Parts: sequence; structure tokens; C-alpha cells
Amino acid sequence: MDLTKYKENYKTSYLAETLDRLLKEEVEMKNLAASDPSMEDMAKEELANIDVQKDAILKQMDDILAFDKVEEEYPSDLVLEVRAGAGGEEAALFAEQLAGMYLKFAESEGWQTKKLAESESSLGGFKEASYEISGKDCYAKLRFETGVHRIQRVPATEKTGRVHTSTASVAILPIRKKAKFEINPADVDVEFSRSGGAGGQNVNKVETAVRLIHKPTGIDVRCTSERSQLKNREKALAILSAKLEQRHEEEIHSTLSKERKDQIGTASRSEKIRTYNILQDRVTDHRIKESWHNIMGILRGEIKPVIEALTSASNEEKSSEIAR
Repeated sequence: MDLTKYKENYKTSYLAETLDRLLKEEVEMKNLAASDPSMEDMAKEELANIDVQKDAILKQMDDILAFDKVEEEYPSDLVLEVRAGAGGEEAALFAEQLAGMYLKFAESEGWQTKKLAESESSLGGFKEASYEISGKDCYAKLRFETGVHRIQRVPATEKTGRVHTSTASVAILPIRKKAKFEINPADVDVEFSRSGGAGGQNVNKVETAVRLIHKPTGIDVRCTSERSQLKNREKALAILSAKLEQRHEEEIHSTLSKERKDQIGTASRSEKIRTYNILQDRVTDHRIKESWHNIMGILRGEIKPVIEALTSASNEEKSSEIAR
């Protein structure tokens, strides 16, 4: 019996050692029964007991590894990024609304949220913003939100009543315990600065904020949420790894998109996935061609029906693929 995969996982290594000991005892009992017929009955009883223990330990270890596999696919930590797109200040205001929508939904789910960085526009919207979200099933539920979101409305500053269209992009980046991409330190430029805003005496006097620039791709990450430079650097590296993973998946998706019908969960930041039409009180997800009303409620974080519809559609597509 090969116990390598169990011994390599720190959660199962101690159980693997117990199983290893039982396997040795099993061999000893079999040798004893073969060499001394008078001990055969006792050996059979002991071997039966060892079998029960072996089965129980194997099941426990397999359950732990199965849970780890699910956790790796759908981690309980992610980074939400929102960026204003086309539409100037209206786009920045929409980006702020989207960020608020997800943060309120996270609150309703009992998830923890933490601001990583915010860059405000002149009218108070967001040029870009990023947040850490942690909690059970957070990535499983939000993984389909990546892509371009579009809003159609009459801005408050529009005197002629003309409808404006603005966009903002959303990225949901899973933070995995085992990074899929090894980052060469030589490929990363590191910058330090003081964290802005309120945060006590230490935060604004010490250069705790960290910005990483990945030279081969130009991807940059800024983290200011932690009170120490080291922790901000560690978090920024995890986010950079997640961005590189997403970039790689988008490249694969772009190559295979002509051959695949499944667009759910593989959208890139540049693909339009949803329209919010204020005048018609309608939100439409273009991937599953489904619409919902109560748009203001949705923008206040009441997006559970949308999340459930996308999850259901994805599960149906997976079932169809298996059937084929």
C-alpha cells in the first residue's frame, strides 16, 4: 500500500504513521500464524481487528484529502477587484455601486471583508478598488461575476434626459493555499510607501503599503490592508499569483472559446456579461439570457437569485458534458 500522498499532507501524516504501524503488525501476525499453528485463532482475531482499524483510518484520510480538493477548487478567500471602464465619471460611480453591491452581499452571507486599496474619482466614485473577502463558499458563489458589467441610466447631471451607457469590470480572484504559479523574485519590482487614510499613528508614519510590479506581464498589485510591511508583501504576492493564474486561464479560454459553448465561469475581464437597465428596472445576464427586476434591491446586495441562477446553469452544463 502506497502511503506517500497521505504522508505528504500534514493533515493526514500522523494518521499515515498509525496506518504504517498497523501494516507492520499485520505482517507480524500473519508470520506468527504461519510459524505457530497454535496461535492461528488468536492471529485471525487480531487481523480482523487490524482490518477494521485500517479501513477506518483510510476513510478518515480520504475524507480529509477530498475536503482539501474541494477547498483548493473553491477556496474560502478571494480578492474582489472593480475598475471603472467606459463612461468617465459615470463609470466610476457605477464601479462604486458594484463594489458596494458585493460588499453588502458578503455581509448578508456572514463573510469577512477587508479593503485592500481604493482609488477615488473626482466625483467620489472609484477608478478602481479591491477588497479581500473571506468566508465559507465565497468563491463558489461569486466565481461567475468576473467580466464587464454595463449600466444604462440617465445621469443626475444630464439635463436632456438622454440615457448614458457606462461600464465597469469585475474580477474575482481566488486566493489558494497552494499557489499554482511560482513567481521568480527577479521578475518582481517592489515599492514601499505610507498607507493613506485613518489607521493610527503607526500606519501613516511607517512605509507599510506595498506595491508589486510583475515585469514580464506588467501586472501590478498594491496592498495596504495590513499593519506591517511583511504581511502586506505576503498578501500582495498571493494576489499577484491569483492574477497570473487568471491571466493564464483567460488565455486558454480565448484559444478554446470557438470550440466551447460554456461561457459561464470562464469570462475574462473584457467580456460583457451583464446589463443593468435603470429605466426598465431590469438586470440581464447575457450568458444565460435571464433577467430580473428590482434593480435597486440588486444594487443593494440582493443578488442571491442571480448567483443561484448562474450556479444552476453551470451545473446543468457540466451534467450535459458528462452525458456526452
